[in-house]
Amino acid sequence: MINRFLHIVLFFSLTLEAFAQYDSLMSSIELNPLVVTGTGTYHTADNSPVAVKVLSATDLKNVQATNVQEALSKLSPNITMHTNGMGDFVNFNGVSDDYLLIMVNGKRVSGDDRWSRVSMDNVKRIEVFSGAASALYGSDAIAGVINIITDESKDDVSASSRTKVMNHGRMNQDANVSVSKGKFSSFTSYNYRKADNWQINHYQEFTETDKDGNETSVLKLNGRPMSQGFQSHNLSEKLEWRFNNRWQMYVSGNYYDYVTARPQSAISFTQKKSTDKSTGDISYTYSSKNAYTYDLHHNSYSYGGGLLWNPNDSIDIFLDVISDNFTSKYDYWQTAEKEAYDETRKQTNSVNETLKGIFRLAKWNKLSGGLEFVQESLDSESDNISDESTNTYNVFVQEELKIVKGFEAVVGVRYTYNTNFESHVTPNIGLFYHVGGFRIRTSYAGGYRTPSLSQLYATDQAKTSSRYTINNPSLKAEKNHFGTVNIEYGNKWMNVGVTGFINQIRDMINYRTLSEDEINADPELTELSKEWKTIRQRSNIDTALLRGVSANAKFITKVGLTFGGGYTFTDGEVDKAVRHVGNVNVSFDKTWNKYHLNVALDGHVQGRRFSSTYGYADGYSQWDLNTRHAITMDKFILEPGIGIENLFDEVDDSYWNSNYSTVSPGRSLYISLALKFKK
Repeated sequence: MINRFLHIVLFFSLTLEAFAQYDSLMSSIELNPLVVTGTGTYHTADNSPVAVKVLSATDLKNVQATNVQEALSKLSPNITMHTNGMGDFVNFNGVSDDYLLIMVNGKRVSGDDRWSRVSMDNVKRIEVFSGAASALYGSDAIAGVINIITDESKDDVSASSRTKVMNHGRMNQDANVSVSKGKFSSFTSYNYRKADNWQINHYQEFTETDKDGNETSVLKLNGRPMSQGFQSHNLSEKLEWRFNNRWQMYVSGNYYDYVTARPQSAISFTQKKSTDKSTGDISYTYSSKNAYTYDLHHNSYSYGGGLLWNPNDSIDIFLDVISDNFTSKYDYWQTAEKEAYDETRKQTNSVNETLKGIFRLAKWNKLSGGLEFVQESLDSESDNISDESTNTYNVFVQEELKIVKGFEAVVGVRYTYNTNFESHVTPNIGLFYHVGGFRIRTSYAGGYRTPSLSQLYATDQAKTSSRYTINNPSLKAEKNHFGTVNIEYGNKWMNVGVTGFINQIRDMINYRTLSEDEINADPELTELSKEWKTIRQRSNIDTALLRGVSANAKFITKVGLTFGGGYTFTDGEVDKAVRHVGNVNVSFDKTWNKYHLNVALDGHVQGRRFSSTYGYADGYSQWDLNTRHAITMDKFILEPGIGIENLFDEVDDSYWNSNYSTVSPGRSLYISLALKFKK
């Protein structure tokens, strides 16, 4: 695999340098952009007291990603994706995205499908912060923070459209319109995505065991797809008023709708084992059934607004109120047993109110702090939950200090009171030393994750396994200690860095089987045990210790060639964790008069992925070749593109319900077309 990579990079570099001219201007790639996520205040990347990785608009365009997860996995070695029958999931520094806070323009995004509610064509940059950040941002920021910054053009009128099509019915359509007149601005974005079902291996594997213990593999044709078809619509709007240099106001809204496209004729099998009591012979029978009788239907809408007040050049006051609402339902189709109807499965609501101030008290001091209120509610038929809610009250403060020239510190703390787990204090401290192009950062931070209402109150039944789960309103918050050391060096043409981290998580929530003594002590549980073999409950019973190191590098040259990549090693067998992950990104930019060419090669390589249920999934790599061709015509820019995903046709042909290493359908040609207008 390493030799293949070296040959690719060498060939790619020599080919591009052969026709590049040395007097070409250096590519306009920012190695030192503005960042806000690490401290909640603006810094240039090299002067940020906390290390933040930035994926620029250029990086995102080069990889031709159609969603945020895809962009992150191609550009950051801290992130891996996996897919199973329940959908797509992200793993960050060894833990699931349940421990990862996702924000859009600094505002928390909650609920399911939170990755999908943004148009990639409207993203200006993505800031990736590795580490606990609950002192600044509250719940969920145990492993890190992803802050998606959208582009809000200040042109009088601008519009853009981008379409990308691939095999298996895959299509992505983005459209954006921006209008700015005087003190008023409007930003509108729309995204449409769709894909068909596909399967690499159409068989389901069963194991038969005879009375002597000999095992035989039996295959049955299975209609369940490896990757499930879907279509989604995503519409966002933001209106902004700048009354004067001191007052600004905005209102925003988003609507998202997602429906699966399951094959209605899909068949799956169940196995039944029988034993002859007189002979001990074992026989098996197989029953076929409709694999699906409904499509999953998710939709969400959010709305909110805020104020920004600058009473003077040293003070900024922010007020934000966001309401996020999510609904999941089953869309049944006509069957012989049941007439078609819609069944609402889950409704969630989250309201977040934040009042924050930033005070520049002196050249050596910056103080920020505020109040935050979060209210969550859940009504779920599938979990037997009716109108449960929880409230969280927060006070937070952070101090940024320039102690002496080249040496800075960040200290913060958050006090949280939750109506379920009551009080909790979360600290953070960071030290930053920089001289010339060298930067050294070290930090310690605590994090926490509030138990979800589903974890607190859900009861569910699994008839096939005779298992009953009872609720546990006494769950505590999951908590962690996170320490990092970061060393970087950067100048105008390069940036390299290494980060070591340790993440100790405690009070992790998992299922615990109740003992006979616990069941016999409760009459209700005793009665349940007559019908169910296993009775379990979610409890704070797990811990995890993850240690790792991450390295990143990026170089730009005068010939328009940019190359870089990263590697992350994570030690700790947490579910879905990958020990070795690497990515490589090489691009070439060249302009001839009104024509601009971009050619990019991107590789993602990862080792085996651990699963506590299915064991290990094999490692894999995916290499993509992308080209963009921009033609400038007065006020219009026409940008066709063509490329190949999965150059080496790597697929996972495991049987259905395996721990897939990848669900890629193999080598795929794509074409894209973007049109941009500015007035």
